Amino acid sequence: MKQTWRWFGPDDPTSLDVIVQAGARGIVSSLHHLESGEAWSKSEISKHQQEIARFTNGAPSGLEWDVVESLVVSEDIKRQSGDFKQHLENYRISLKNLADSGITTVCYNFMPVIDWTRTDLAHRLASGGTAMRFDIVDFAVFDIFLLERPGARHDFSEELLETCERRHAQMTDAEKSTLVQNIVAGLPGSNEKLTLDEVRGHLSQYARISREQLAGHLVDFLGEVVPLAERLGVRLCCHPDDPPFALMGLPRVTSTAKDYRNFLNAVDSPANGMTFCSGSFGARHDNDLLAMIDEFADKIHFAHLRAVKRDADSVPCSFFEDEHLAGDIDMIAIVGALMLEEKRRKREGRSDHQIPMRPDHGQDIADDLGRKGAQPGYPVIGRLKGLAELRGVMSALQHAECGL
Repeated sequence: MKQTWRWFGPDDPTSLDVIVQAGARGIVSSLHHLESGEAWSKSEISKHQQEIARFTNGAPSGLEWDVVESLVVSEDIKRQSGDFKQHLENYRISLKNLADSGITTVCYNFMPVIDWTRTDLAHRLASGGTAMRFDIVDFAVFDIFLLERPGARHDFSEELLETCERRHAQMTDAEKSTLVQNIVAGLPGSNEKLTLDEVRGHLSQYARISREQLAGHLVDFLGEVVPLAERLGVRLCCHPDDPPFALMGLPRVTSTAKDYRNFLNAVDSPANGMTFCSGSFGARHDNDLLAMIDEFADKIHFAHLRAVKRDADSVPCSFFEDEHLAGDIDMIAIVGALMLEEKRRKREGRSDHQIPMRPDHGQDIADDLGRKGAQPGYPVIGRLKGLAELRGVMSALQHAECGL
């Protein structure tokens, strides 16, 4: 697998120099300064490619922009409202301009309103480090008492509601404010930071959209962009819901193998694929990650490798971001399965036989604890440690295959 690193652009405190020192050989990035629904011009794409190609001192970095993460699907497209037809045309323009610029792997997601969701961005670990955590009780506090979403109580069990009420009664105003900020942080790397009123406004626009309708909108979106992507040689890869279950009454349609089976079969094309995120899928005990790799192997165009530790085998559940080789994820088996798929593709002569991967998220450890990173979950040393561990696994598996 090609070892890549997520970079948030020139303002990212993790420089390209550090990324190369970490051992990464490719960049995952986006044009975060552009609004969702806006077309990406060749000049903007080229400018970012040139930024990636040079170190701080102007010397060649040897890095290329390998994966777009993410070419955002606008809320209008997800709802099929407002300017969605123009946004679809802009999406097609962006795909063509990316392909003309030599970038052919494009990650996106179809999560309504909020991207990844965590209740604690600095959960203290026994090791002294910190990690991002999703706590279902804290989320219920937010949903019921802070967001005050109508009907929110019906989405939680009686037992959880009792715990939620006790926790809310004990929380300080500062703790409540932090919880709100953590949950409505918006898209990582974007310029969108939502207020509670804005979240309520977005939720109201989804009030009449069922899960089945949103799933249909995803298929419609793919029907509009996949034929062009296939002609261009672009591989679209859908990132799963994070966490992979319904939140705030919003439908989720990319959480399970069944979800992916539905839209991959509905628009059957080599251009229509998956971002295999072990952490997102792994937050559900009923997702069999190795079986998913086996079923969707030829459609996996990009991999996020991270581990989570669940508090319980239930849906929904609380979890935190564990070390890359720990938690409830059999990372060694996952890496092995992806490497076998690469080997199969190479035998078939596929030009995309090498799957780009990146160490997703990371714990804040050592100097990370005193340094503000680009985004929550993206510390320098924590990700460096994760990449080193994953590289070690890949090297060990390659040696074992050679009989060494």
